[in-house]
Amino acid sequence: MTLTRRRFLTISAAFAGLPATAQAHSWQGRAFGADVSLTIRGPRDAADAAMTEVRNLITEAEQMFSLYDPASALSGLNSAGVLHLPSPRFLDLMQAADTAFRLTDGLFDPTVQPLWAALAEGRDTAPAIAAMGWQKLRFDPTKITLGRSQALTFNGIAQGFATDLVADALAVRGLTDTLVNIGEYRANGGPWTVGIADPAHGFLGHRTLTKGAIATSSPAATLIGAQGHILHANAQPRWSSVTVEASNATLADSLSTALVLAPRDQISEIKARADITRVTLIDFNGDLSTL
Repeated sequence: MTLTRRRFLTISAAFAGLPATAQAHSWQGRAFGADVSLTIRGPRDAADAAMTEVRNLITEAEQMFSLYDPASALSGLNSAGVLHLPSPRFLDLMQAADTAFRLTDGLFDPTVQPLWAALAEGRDTAPAIAAMGWQKLRFDPTKITLGRSQALTFNGIAQGFATDLVADALAVRGLTDTLVNIGEYRANGGPWTVGIADPAHGFLGHRTLTKGAIATSSPAATLIGAQGHILHANAQPRWSSVTVEASNATLADSLSTALVLAPRDQISEIKARADITRVTLIDFNGDLSTL
């Protein structure tokens, strides 16, 4: 079984117990370089109106956080080293990244982008590693200032953040039976059945969601030469993949990324401190365990 996306979740809707009048309305598209989808069970007029808002929210998220759009706010920050008057949502993501950095004792670090670029271009990585360190940047409502030679990637958190933006907007509209997938999954209502798979070991089980989020990360999902894409200045991957179930997709996304680099005892400590319901670990032999 070959999986090429960074995320390794498959999804199917469990319709048992639904009233006969229930309808499922779906939309599929592309965002952040991956397939995205939305399923709403409810009246068609309410679903159609929600789909329009969803597309606008996803577009807004890409305009803020995409590395592939030279006009995005993130690209501007990386180019200039400073972003004046960042939007409230950009600041929200910065705060979420800061929380993940502190929860994981620095294993989640968006300043990894120069290291990724150096590896992709075959350059010496020492200058990039020297520039890394989330603690070197500063942010407040007036501006974000990067450290010298720094650049950020939000590829380990932005998809989850966008997922939460959409899920929260649907809840405000009173839609209580929904599944949002923007690289991570967040569910309400259901039940929704999510399969867990690993790029090397294939399908390994499933989880049933009625509320909350799930995210899976694997270093082998994307390779930079012979090296996995989850990088750090001082840590190496310890797991073939990690799945995190949490109250929201932003947290599940960032922690699934960081915990790939963490030993089991540290994962247990982080789980006790964070709003996590379960962590599923798959080691390089394909053995699955849960915390």
